Amino acid sequence: MREVFERDDVIPLVAEVFRELGYEGASLSVITQRTTLSKGSLYHFFPGGKEEMAAEILAHVDAWFVEEVFKPLEEGDPEQAIARMWKSVDSYFQSGRRICLIGAFALDETRDRFAGVIRNYFKRWVAALESALKRCGREARQARADAEETVSGIQGALTLARALNDKAVFGRSLRRLQQRLAVPLPVP
Repeated sequence: MREVFERDDVIPLVAEVFRELGYEGASLSVITQRTTLSKGSLYHFFPGGKEEMAAEILAHVDAWFVEEVFKPLEEGDPEQAIARMWKSVDSYFQSGRRICLIGAFALDETRDRFAGVIRNYFKRWVAALESALKRCGREARQARADAEETVSGIQGALTLARALNDKAVFGRSLRRLQQRLAVPLPVP
């Protein structure tokens, strides 16, 4: 068995199983097989079982996005934050090779079980991007529409890249979304 000393070491291992198979497909026996962790180790770290694993994974993903995407969009220089968002999203989703785990849970039968977390993740992303766009001078209604289109476009590109088994779809889609969202410099 693999030696794991911290709960934070286990989360990425289990997350990849959920990412690949979804909540329903990730049985404890499959999780133990794919992670090489014993059921005892899993229950040591997650006494609440699979549901606690999923909740911790979603919290871990959300925390990463808060630090890398949401806070910079909310608080930082808006143009730099938007540029950082594109790089962070591309890196996090490994240029389209990884699906969005929160997005996958939103489509899975687990949607209702984790509805609050899922809703808050997407609402915050849209609101953070909208805020940055407004600070760049975009009109409020257009900023909202552009933020929604961008987040939904990223999620759709992930789904399409995965469905077609073609990571290049994600890269092309990101570039098109980035061009559409381009923040024009204010006219002096």
